[in-house]
Amino acid sequence: MEGEIVIHPNSSSIFFKEPAGSTRDEQWKIRPYPRKGDDFCLSHTSEITVKSTQTPPQCTQYHDVPGIIFSVTGYTGNLFHDFTDVMVPLFTTANQFNGEVKFLISDMMIWWVRKYHRVLEALSNYPVIDFKNDNEVHCFKHVIVGLHAYMEFTIDSKLAPKNYSMVDFNAFMRRAYGLKRDSVTVLGEQPSKKPRLLIISRKRTRTLLNLNEIVEMAKDIGYEVVVNEADVSSRISQMAEVVNSCDVMMGVHGAGLTNCVFLPRNGTLIQIVPWGALDWISRIDFGDPSTQMGLHYMHYSISVEESSLLEEYPRDHEVFRNPVAFHKNGFDFVKKTFMDNQNVRLDVKRFRSVLLEALDHLTP
Repeated sequence: MEGEIVIHPNSSSIFFKEPAGSTRDEQWKIRPYPRKGDDFCLSHTSEITVKSTQTPPQCTQYHDVPGIIFSVTGYTGNLFHDFTDVMVPLFTTANQFNGEVKFLISDMMIWWVRKYHRVLEALSNYPVIDFKNDNEVHCFKHVIVGLHAYMEFTIDSKLAPKNYSMVDFNAFMRRAYGLKRDSVTVLGEQPSKKPRLLIISRKRTRTLLNLNEIVEMAKDIGYEVVVNEADVSSRISQMAEVVNSCDVMMGVHGAGLTNCVFLPRNGTLIQIVPWGALDWISRIDFGDPSTQMGLHYMHYSISVEESSLLEEYPRDHEVFRNPVAFHKNGFDFVKKTFMDNQNVRLDVKRFRSVLLEALDHLTP
C-alpha cells in the first residue's frame, strides 16, 4: 500500500485516506500470516481490517520509512515454522530496505521477539511496534501488510525483491549471528584439524537408538563428532555457533535440521528419512532448501530393519509392505504412524559409506 496510510492498532484497522472527491468505499480483511488456505493455522491469527476513507483517525506518530505488518502466531514456536513462515519471508520482504523499515507485529509474543531479536535487529534499525497494544495512531506512506512465502523454507529468486535467494538468506543469517566461518575447511589445509560432524539428536520421537555406536564409527573414519539436541528451549545464538563450527550436519527428519541455515558455505546436510514413504516431504522441507542455500545435500532412507516399527508390527504388515497406502488417510495419520511413533537404529556399516562420501565434499 502506498499513499496516506493510517494505522489504528487498538481497533486492528488500517485506513487508506482517499483524495477529496473520491467515491471509493472499499474494505477487506486479512490475516497477516503466510499460510493462506490453512484454516486451522489462520484461526490463531488475528484479523486486520483494511478500509478506504476520507476521514481517518488523527495521526499521533508520523513515520518516514515503510512499515511491515506481520503475525508471529500460527505454527511459530516450532523451529521449522519460525523460519519457513516468518524468517525467510520477512527477509525477502524487509532486506531490500537496508534497515530503514519498521515492524508492526500483530499477536505479539514477547518470548519469540526476544529469541530472534538478532534477526529483527539485522533487518530493522527501529524498535518493534506491538500492533495490538500500542496506543498511538501511526501514519505511513508505504505499508506492506502480511508476508509472502514461496514454498516450504525456500525463496523463488525470480519473484523475490532484488532476486534474493536462499544463498543470500544463508549469508544473512551468518551475519546476523556474527558467525565466524563463511565456508568449510578444506581437508589438508590445516593438517591437525579434523572435519567436524554435528549429530542432531532427538529424545522423544525419531530418536537415534544407537547414537554411541554411530559416534564411534564416525570417529573411526576421521571425524571430530559433536552431539547436540536442538529443541524449543535451545538458545538460538549458541546453536548457531555450534552448527557454524561444523562441516557436516546430520539428523533424522525433524525441525532441528532447520539449523542448517547456520552451516558454512559448501557444508553438507545429511537427512535421515524414517520408514514410511516420507522421501517427498523430507526433500521438500530440507532437501530442496539446503541445496538452494549452496549446501551439499545427502538423503539416507532407512530400511525396514533400521526402524523401531518392527517391534510393533509383524514383518508382513502393510505398514512395511505398502506404506504409501497410509498416506491416503491424511498427513495427521501419517505423522502419528511414521513420525511420532518411530525411532531409528542405523545400520552403521551401511551408513558408513554416507559419511565417507560427505568427506569427499571437503576435498580440494
